[in-house]
Amino acid sequence: MAVEVLAIWNEVDDFLTSTPTPKQILAFRPSQTAQDRLHHLLETNRSRALTTDEEAELNETQAVEQFMRRLKIKALAKAQA
Repeated sequence: MAVEVLAIWNEVDDFLTSTPTPKQILAFRPSQTAQDRLHHLLETNRSRALTTDEEAELNETQAVEQFMRRLKIKALAKAQA
């Protein structure tokens, strides 16, 4: 579980330390691997209760998504200024 959580945060960290422009921030998408993992967790959650580790991973992934949404809102404001 921790490896997957770190992987998504590492993607965001690597992206942000590349000093992206507001347009690049708006275009950011997680890797296919991260998207597939999220899809798997959501499907698993529909078919059975998640394990404690899976639930923690899903919650952390959602935290990354919320962070990126907030960042994209600010990037959009800068891009439109």
